[in-house]
Amino acid sequence: MNRIKVLIVDDSALVRKLLKDILDSDPGIDVVGTAPDPLIAIRKIKDLKPDVLTLDIEMPKMDGLTFLSRLMRSSPMPVVMFSSLTEQGADATVKALSLGAIDFLTKPKVKLSEGMEDLRIELCSKVRAASSAKLKKAVSPPNLEVPPKLGMDAILKSERSVPIKEGAKILVIGASTGGTVALEQILNKLPADAPPTLIVQHMPPVFTNSFAKRVNGLSAMNVVEARDNDELRQGQALIAPGGRHMIVSKGPKGYFVKVKEGPPVNRHIPSVDVLFRSAANVLGPNALGVILTGMGDDGARGMKEMKNAGAFTIAQDEESCVVFGMPKVAIEMGGVCRVMPLNSIAGFVMGAIKGEKGS
Repeated sequence: MNRIKVLIVDDSALVRKLLKDILDSDPGIDVVGTAPDPLIAIRKIKDLKPDVLTLDIEMPKMDGLTFLSRLMRSSPMPVVMFSSLTEQGADATVKALSLGAIDFLTKPKVKLSEGMEDLRIELCSKVRAASSAKLKKAVSPPNLEVPPKLGMDAILKSERSVPIKEGAKILVIGASTGGTVALEQILNKLPADAPPTLIVQHMPPVFTNSFAKRVNGLSAMNVVEARDNDELRQGQALIAPGGRHMIVSKGPKGYFVKVKEGPPVNRHIPSVDVLFRSAANVLGPNALGVILTGMGDDGARGMKEMKNAGAFTIAQDEESCVVFGMPKVAIEMGGVCRVMPLNSIAGFVMGAIKGEKGS
């Protein structure tokens, strides 16, 4: 079996050595080179032909986002980003994922003594997943000579969400690697009167808020990072905050979410399984479950419980997945009612809801 060839691009010599030592410890991975900046990386990519690139965002001569954008247009390849755990770093990372990066990790501390084993497991697993991920060549955006015409949302976003009625359908979605782009596509197609939507996307704290803000600007729905006791409202999507689990609950006034601390489930917090199990327990047949692209098996067991409770469940198909891990396991466990391509999911969900209302 061929080893995965990796090129490390980072301006810090200490970080380059740390990442090289970690990746070289995996018998299936071979670090073929390192580069202190994108200009040197360009030459080494041509000479070394790596399978995967690890890329820092903040670098001299050319920032990581500019380099990534050019790379994905000219010679697309799997890229795992490294980001600082700050709001600015989170915004840049979300942008990198939209440009075509497969996944990301937060920047390791070069004097790190604790947590090295967790970093090793996460880094090596993400590099392995990236090496087999599906890529599409990026399309350069057109040059606009006239500024785009803006609507009222550019100044003030309208309040579109409304309380839901007893027995209304609720959409619950889980995603991981490649999920940010997949979620953007789904939420961009859902209308302003879409059902209340609960989302777990594997991300650390700070990053989920940046992601919610980005998607909110692209969607007709109101998309926000969830807070404890937020009500479920038609036309609103709640994204579980990084570092906390999100569960759906029901009280005298209707459905709401609980956002709570807890141990990682399936190595993740928030966990898709936790959300899906709560949907099975509380919503039963009123839930619509969707499991999207992602590495591992988080969500598969919860989706099976949702299906057993009468919910209709959907898995993204292999062809449209960046990583066909989570959907594959859910299908194999018998928790999926229907498998479909990403671009069909939003339309199917709304069609199913409208069909039920008309029956």
